[in-house]
Amino acid sequence: MDLKQTFKTANPVIGVIHLLPLPTSPRWGGSLKAVFDRAEQEAVALASGGVDGIMIENFFDAPFPKSQVDPAVVSAMTLVVQRVMQLVTLPMGLNVLRNDARSAMAVASCSQAQFIRVNVLTGVMATDQGLIEGQAHELLRYRRELGSDVKILADVLVKHARPLGSPNLTTAVQETIERGLADGVILSGWATGSPPSLEDLELASAAAAGTPVFIGSGASWENIPQLIQAADGAIVSSSLKRRGQIEQPIDPIRVSQFVEAMRRSLSLKEQNLSQQPAAAAPAGSVSAQVS
Repeated sequence: MDLKQTFKTANPVIGVIHLLPLPTSPRWGGSLKAVFDRAEQEAVALASGGVDGIMIENFFDAPFPKSQVDPAVVSAMTLVVQRVMQLVTLPMGLNVLRNDARSAMAVASCSQAQFIRVNVLTGVMATDQGLIEGQAHELLRYRRELGSDVKILADVLVKHARPLGSPNLTTAVQETIERGLADGVILSGWATGSPPSLEDLELASAAAAGTPVFIGSGASWENIPQLIQAADGAIVSSSLKRRGQIEQPIDPIRVSQFVEAMRRSLSLKEQNLSQQPAAAAPAGSVSAQVS
């Protein structure tokens, strides 16, 4: 996945819109207009704050089905994506919780969104929805059938879940990319709002060998200067909300604060790299012979 081509930057910040409860969910409030209004408000807040992309997910539909969501959820999310895309021109993505990658691919392909997030692409995870099995073979064939170029960002050892067995993080990343054909991988902490460790990000980045690695949870303006040193981008929501509270709407001031902290740390990183002395040319090399 070429991040510069998709997001116009090599280190994108992807802001997440947590949709209000949708039709058929336990907390559905009966008004799609309220869902639309909140989503549009948050899209504008994210765009004005300077994010490089937006992801829409049915976060407040919990408890989630482990695989296929109701058709009304698919319909509602399609409408939300269309309305948000009329307001902002940023790259758009979807995450249909808990793991309805097929519906996410369908909505993204039909609405011309650029990417989806898949919580379990490969392997088997024990979750509060039960055992979830990755269906990479089905998703990749469906994308081909649709003639779509929607990118797949896949979680590795996803939050709110435990793997069956004890897989090595390096192996899990490699298999997600090489056998699951993910276009990018996401590393999270154990729960929403919990960041991955810098050590795990370093392991994941080394194993990904050039495939983009995203911070999937817990990124804040305080910790992003450290975490981004071992990642390519960040998917962020909780810390961008008013007072940092998950049920609150996105705060454009907190968005700007996060984006500025990330860009400043990336600028310092580039400066440090440029100031490092070049390695001495080995004896017998062309440079050594010329000198």
